[in-house]
Parts: sequence; structure tokens; C-alpha cells
Amino acid sequence: MTATFEDLVTLMARLRSAEGCPWDREQTYATLAPMLLEEAYEAFEAVEDAREGRPLELRDELGDLLFQIVFYAQVARERGEFAVGDVIDAIHTKMVRRHPHVFGDANAVDTEEVLRNWEAIKAEEKRAAGKAEGDEAASLLDGVSTKAPALMEAHQLATKAARVGFDWQRLEDIFDKLHEEIGELRAAIKEQAATNTTSKEASAKEPGGTAGDAANETRVREEVGDLLFAAVNIARHLKVEPEAALKLTNRKFRRRFRHIERGLAARDHALDTATLAEMEALWQEAKARERRPLSTLAATCPTCHAEVGEAQFCPECGTPAKPALTPCANCGRQVAGGARFCPECGVAMREVAATAIESPDAPPVKDSA
Repeated sequence: MTATFEDLVTLMARLRSAEGCPWDREQTYATLAPMLLEEAYEAFEAVEDAREGRPLELRDELGDLLFQIVFYAQVARERGEFAVGDVIDAIHTKMVRRHPHVFGDANAVDTEEVLRNWEAIKAEEKRAAGKAEGDEAASLLDGVSTKAPALMEAHQLATKAARVGFDWQRLEDIFDKLHEEIGELRAAIKEQAATNTTSKEASAKEPGGTAGDAANETRVREEVGDLLFAAVNIARHLKVEPEAALKLTNRKFRRRFRHIERGLAARDHALDTATLAEMEALWQEAKARERRPLSTLAATCPTCHAEVGEAQFCPECGTPAKPALTPCANCGRQVAGGARFCPECGVAMREVAATAIESPDAPPVKDSA
């Protein structure tokens, strides 16, 4: 059975009905909000799973996110505000309006021109909605949510400003700015340390903090923020999404720290009694494992580099262990045996040949040789 979008809408209405689920009936805009954010983050992380050859993770998370959208639309319909069809109609109308180079007579020779047109159309939409020119609330940056994660917000703010020319011209200029911010942070830390010394001496005579303490803490916090903002702009100039980049680093940290934990456990050492030297040695060992060729990782997961012994699947991430490499019949890339999809072209590894045989209209399969 293949369910349709209408089936999902009908299912949601049933869940919210008197004969449906008590929990679903109790949900409101406010109670659904944290779940919407959680599902969006899980879908965001599943994008990396798809890039690593596990597209079904992304499929499932997109389904969860779609369910949240249908859930909100059902609540809105019950409140007499709008229905899911209105949601679809609104986004369809908006996309047609914002792509005049596709659906109208406008021209756009490159991506930059498309984005400039996009911002101009958004500004016109705001004016039509009542935000007049010169209104203090009207700004190019109004479209950037203040509730977005800080890295994402910083990236979007800088991107919008860059579209009107407020930007560094060279990557090297941003590196200079980064070094400048490091210097300012060091100066703020030094000033804070000096103030703390003075405050301790004053507190010995009269308990209680000083205004200088709070001011220096604020300055240090601001300088750390400036440093992060400069780093975000380096990522932007390199066309690297900072939130995704940091997520990859977080994954890497988790992976290497797990190696430390496993290594200490193998020696009957506890984390809280291990020395920094022991942990650092295991950290460097994890780094070295990640850089070794696939052929040398016989007892190591090719995805997360956890030790798998004789297991068929990695106990950490579920990737098939000790994979033999098989060429994709569609694009020729060498793919780990057991993988369901090619990470290069997305074709199902076990289905492409069968599909070509069964369907006389299928495109010819490339010779992987």
C-alpha cells in the first residue's frame, strides 16, 4: 500500500477526532512548538546520514517533519484559521511570485542576481503588507529570525548584508579581522584578571562585587561573540554552512571521546581517575585511525571508526562492518558492500540492474568497468 498526502491529512483528522487519540487532541500551537524544532533538527542531522550513504534516515525524518506541518494545519483548521490546502496554496503562490525569471518575463543571469531579485520582492511584499518605507520596523534584516540558532542567525545576517555590498572583499581581510578579535579578547581577559585582583583586595575590606566586575564580564562575553561572528564570516566566504560544519565537528568529538572511553575501559581505568596524558594518547590514536586507508581498518567501522571485532554491523552506528567494495552499476563508484544506496548517485545498489532488465524504457546502465 502506498499512502498519499491526502491519506496523511485524513489520518491526522482522525487522531484529533473524538474517536481518536487523547494525546493528539490535547496538543496546541504552544505544546507542538518544541516538537517542531526537535524534528527540524533531527532532519537537519539526517542530511549528513544521507550524504554518508544512509538516505532512509533522511526519508524518515522528513516524514516526521511533514507530520508536524500537517498537525499544525489540522489545529489551525479546527480553530477556523486555515487548512493544509491554504498552506500549500500560499507557498505555491509565493514561489511563483519570487521566481519571475522562471514564471515571468524577468531575467537572471546568475545566482547572485536571483538572490538580489528575491530580496527586492520580499521588501515589496512587506511594503504591501503595511510596512511603509522609513518605518523603523522595516529592515533588510527583518526576515532573519531572532529565534534561530545563533550560528545560523549570524550566517543569515551577514549573507543579507553582503547582498547589498556590506562585506569584506577578500577572505584574507576576514582572517585579519579574526586575529583582531583574538587580540581584543585577550585584552579583555587581561583587564578582567586585573579587575578581579583589585576586587578581591576590596572585598577583603568590604564584601560585595563591583560594577567593574560586571562590565568586564560583559566585555569578555561580547568579544567571544565577535570572534565567533568573524569565524562565521570565514565559513560564509568559503561557502561552508557553519551550523553543519560545527555539527560535523561535534560528531567527530563524540566519536573520538567514545574511543577514549573504550580504551580506558579495556584497561579497567575509570574516566575520573585517568590522567590527561592517557586520554590525550587515546585521542591521538582515534585521530590516527580516522586517517588510515579503508583497507587497513579490518576491525574498524568505516563510518565512525569504532572497533567492531567480528560483528557484521557496527554497534555504534549500524554500518556494515568489514565491507568489501562493490562498484555501483550506475556511476561506477566503489561502494562498501552491504550499502543499500550509492553515496555518489543515490541509486539502490541491489535494484539498478534488476530495474534495467524489467523496464524496457529504463535508461542504459553504465558499464562500471
